[in-house]
Amino acid sequence: MSRVRPGRDESPDRLYTLTGGRTRAGSTAFDLVTLIVAESDPAPGMQSEHAAILRMCRYPTAVVEVAAGLGLPVSITRILLADLHDTGRISARHPRPAPYRLPDHDILEQVLVGLRNL
Repeated sequence: MSRVRPGRDESPDRLYTLTGGRTRAGSTAFDLVTLIVAESDPAPGMQSEHAAILRMCRYPTAVVEVAAGLGLPVSITRILLADLHDTGRISARHPRPAPYRLPDHDILEQVLVGLRNL
């Protein structure tokens, strides 16, 4: 049984129209946790989803939160975000990868001894 959300038409035709037929965001890549910040207010005549993104992102907002707020798939949201990014209406703050270090060998050895003693 599929859930139908009132007021939302998730048909492929609607999604095709939102993105102008594009299926990829182009050169701008957004992770799910990339923070989006609006750099301008919505302009008259702007696509309603773009205006909603600008209102939603007055404060840093993750891509996944934007998609949830719009009620759209993340892939479609990424394309809309790329449109706004290309025109300078939003900025993106990508997460920095944390340096990965293996735990100290002595600590692992102590954990192993402790587990064996259980």
